[in-house]
Amino acid sequence: MSVPSLSKMRASVVLSLVCCLIGGPAAAQNPAPKTALKTSSGHTQRTPAAELRFADQAESQSDGDLSQRVRRLVEAMTLEEKIGQMCQVTVYGQELPEAVAQAVRAGEVGSIFYTGPNDLDRAAQRIAVHESRLGIPLVVCRDVVHGFRTIFPIPLGQAASWDPELVEEAAAIAAAEASGQGVHWTFAPMVDICRDARWGRIAESLGEDPVLAGALAAAMVRGFQEPSEELGSPGIAACAKHFVGYGLSEGGRDYNRAMVSNSELHNVFLAPFKASADAGLMTLMTAFNDVNGVPASGNQPLLRGVLRDDWGFDGVVVSDYESITEMIAHGYSTDPVQAAQQAVRAGVDMEMVSLSYHDTLAEQVRAGGLSESLIDEAVSRILTLKLRLNLGERAEAQRGESRLTKHSRRVARELACRSLVLLKNEGGLLPLDASGDRRVAVIGPLADAPGEQLGCWMLDGREDESVTPLASLRDEFGDEQVTYVRALESSVAPDSPSAAGGGIEAAVRAAEAADVAILFVGEDAWLSGEARCRADIALPGDQSKLVEAVAATGTPTVMVVVAGRPLNIQRELRQCDATLYAWHPGTMAGPAAADVLLGRHNPSGRLPVSMPKQVGQLPLYYNHTSTGRPSPREIRSPQLTPGSDFVEDAKFKSHYLDVDPFPLFPFGYGLSYTTFQYGDIELTTDRLGPGQTLGVRVEVTNTGARAGEETAQLYIQDVVADLVRPVRELKAFRRVALEPGESTVVEFALQPDDLAYFDNQAERRIEAGEFRVWVGPHCESELPSAAFSYTP
Repeated sequence: MSVPSLSKMRASVVLSLVCCLIGGPAAAQNPAPKTALKTSSGHTQRTPAAELRFADQAESQSDGDLSQRVRRLVEAMTLEEKIGQMCQVTVYGQELPEAVAQAVRAGEVGSIFYTGPNDLDRAAQRIAVHESRLGIPLVVCRDVVHGFRTIFPIPLGQAASWDPELVEEAAAIAAAEASGQGVHWTFAPMVDICRDARWGRIAESLGEDPVLAGALAAAMVRGFQEPSEELGSPGIAACAKHFVGYGLSEGGRDYNRAMVSNSELHNVFLAPFKASADAGLMTLMTAFNDVNGVPASGNQPLLRGVLRDDWGFDGVVVSDYESITEMIAHGYSTDPVQAAQQAVRAGVDMEMVSLSYHDTLAEQVRAGGLSESLIDEAVSRILTLKLRLNLGERAEAQRGESRLTKHSRRVARELACRSLVLLKNEGGLLPLDASGDRRVAVIGPLADAPGEQLGCWMLDGREDESVTPLASLRDEFGDEQVTYVRALESSVAPDSPSAAGGGIEAAVRAAEAADVAILFVGEDAWLSGEARCRADIALPGDQSKLVEAVAATGTPTVMVVVAGRPLNIQRELRQCDATLYAWHPGTMAGPAAADVLLGRHNPSGRLPVSMPKQVGQLPLYYNHTSTGRPSPREIRSPQLTPGSDFVEDAKFKSHYLDVDPFPLFPFGYGLSYTTFQYGDIELTTDRLGPGQTLGVRVEVTNTGARAGEETAQLYIQDVVADLVRPVRELKAFRRVALEPGESTVVEFALQPDDLAYFDNQAERRIEAGEFRVWVGPHCESELPSAAFSYTP
């Protein structure tokens, strides 16, 4: 979702239509008209007196099931009231504009964005409940992406935890905090598979793999939606976005087109949406982009065909911000009339912000250009959502004081700890010892930047509640032992001796006088997120110079990277003794960083994306298919000097001249302060058939001196198939905690469905043939594999 300038909005009010999809069409017979009403859309209608109100249906337990209650409401509604339920407003300023108040009173608004402390949404809600004819409450929405008051790591950081249970707990806390302020609906989780670090919204994603993303997305859906007596939360509706292919934006540039084969679309990009739907998802958002030439908000084969018919999804579908009228700019629609018609027919129930539904649907229905049954379907789904959310009771619930709690801080700290990925630890520099008189230089623009550590899409957290790494390290080592030099004013700033306490020169002096230097570098929060794409993903500004200068002092140097994407840090990685990737860790960034740096928490984060060596490698992902000339693992690119070339048998392979084709760090990678050893894979059978289960067992041993957690990852390969299949595919993962010297047997179960794939006709198939299976610490682990066959 994006928010354009206020100049694009009419009278500071933007109406958009919100539609929710449930069951089949409900026949609507308008009652005999009695009173005249002039609506803000300019239509004059005869409006009947209300024979029933929403509250009556919300409280009814004996008057039939949910669908019957919804049908009664739809039958009592005028056409304008039905379309009104498909409209969402967002308001600005300190007072509710009269135009909005009139529209709400006339039943022309179904939803409103949460407006925070000024309570404009509450003012609109009072009008909807008490002054509109049917008293249908507004559903209040908000982007609660990675926390409300308590800010958790960005979603990409949460994905690095590989911990669905903890991610679910964080979502439940966010739902409790948001619902306590009157929010009913969040536009999260974002489940776009992303393979290109240039794209700014990779920060909101759950990484590059459909199995990992699907498991985490389902966890978030459960966390947001399920009521929690312990947290005092009724739950809020989740919204999986952006359907579909948005993470494929060409060139890593936001809103760009997505070109993808039918097979890959179903096997990879649709899979996390299906996992979300299977978890009970209430709503779904369409994408800005076109998919193979058809804009997502007008894509009937995907929205009605796949989503509704194939999956049986009965929740609400909402457009993204103005994405329906943007189909005109796509060249897919001639005007708002056609755009609205295409979106409704495709199955988009809610128009966010733009006005094509509000301005054109009634006339289209009356002129016979659009069936009212399509409107009835959409409105039925909207009303079902409102009843499922119990808005009859929740609409005007008293809002408590939003505040952090011990529990929310604990979970935020734990999730931040688990999201940190240790990439390098040369000579065992980490963990640090805080005892004694060790002198520590804390350096960098992100060491004491409370707002930047919260990350993008942070709307309701507070900088003054954000604990920075500098504050926590001072608590650990003592003020007198810690020297802090910001060095650069921000992550994008150039070096200046007159700024930030003396610039890089001052940082060098601090490092020279210290026993260890800890650098906090990366990206300010605004450098990632929507419309925050980067053609160059190196450390911005003069941070690379800062790292080089500090490392050159010879003082042992730790680099902590705070960023919304995997950056190209190949050069800086070589210069530093240890590197910790922290993403944007959230409210408890400081305590989490200290916990890991000092060894109270043994790092267990694993990369949810492949880290590139150069931007030219993008898009980069592990589960690619093989070419006819694959590069051998040992290949190294020549130095582009006269006469240099590849060795003879590697010349005509799939590679670059100036960088080898492999990632800096592979998907699933992450170090620990201990070591783990994997035994041989044991299979319960080497032949699998329909209805059978193949057991996979491997012994994992902690061979180090510290307790730690390992994430065992199971990958398979379909060796020969009718379509070229990926070189490896993640199918399952297990986290195990082991004491020093302890061993455990990790068990997995493979079903025939785990071997299935979609072909280019979108037909799901399981082919006979040989499969290979690996279990290891990451996708490129060179561990023994086992083989089995499938026979239908």
